[in-house]
Amino acid sequence: MTSDLLDRATASLETQLDGVRRLGVAFSGGVDSSVLLALAARALGPSHVVALLGVSPSLAADEREGAHEVARHVGVRLAEVETHEGERAEYRANGPDRCFHCKDELFTRIEAASYGLDAVAYGENADDVRRTDRPGSRAAADHNVLTPLATAGLTKADVRSIARSLGLPSADKPAAPCLASRIPHFIPVDAVKLSQVERAEAALRRLGFGDFRVRHHGDIARLELPPDDLARAATTLREAVVSAVTGAGFRYVTLDLAGIQSGAFTRAATR
Repeated sequence: MTSDLLDRATASLETQLDGVRRLGVAFSGGVDSSVLLALAARALGPSHVVALLGVSPSLAADEREGAHEVARHVGVRLAEVETHEGERAEYRANGPDRCFHCKDELFTRIEAASYGLDAVAYGENADDVRRTDRPGSRAAADHNVLTPLATAGLTKADVRSIARSLGLPSADKPAAPCLASRIPHFIPVDAVKLSQVERAEAALRRLGFGDFRVRHHGDIARLELPPDDLARAATTLREAVVSAVTGAGFRYVTLDLAGIQSGAFTRAATR
């Protein structure tokens, strides 16, 4: 089944990209953009695809390194695109449309650069299309960015399956939205807050935690962890967790008993 899925996905991209000689993939290193990159390389050939990684204070160093690793695995050139969403007042205001301004900045920078591209694509999948909290997709539409995975009807489960069949390093990588997503809506985004979150999360990863979020509430860091990790964070690793987070500049450390909640701030702001 996986082989059939991979063949069908590759064939779909070959059809969608007919006439495209050079494709740019808006690339984060996450599983969706990694699979898109790999499928595009299969459809067009690696030399006809370039991974475009937006780099700014909202991108954690670990994520940047991981993106380079995936691009090397696929055999595609990676170009870093320096973005300046932090200079946009609408982005700093951190409303529910923050992602729109971030993606609009990225696609605008890509258009202004000289990569010799015929088209740009990004990793929206078929499940994403059903969601209503995707302002980044509006920016993609404004810039005529292609969505090959969604057009091929590939769900998140399909994407994971293809990633595993291709042996991609990001196949089982948890979702990792940008650092700005850790700051509650309408609390301004700035480089200091982003740095605090990045340092706290990097320290927690060194303690062995995988899928989690450090939410920024001023002096308070609210840790969202999977239920299985809550107990050890509160007991055997309590002192190490406190040290890791306060070492990043927070004064207090709290554990959210509700566990990890992807998109929690967006849901609360759009009710």
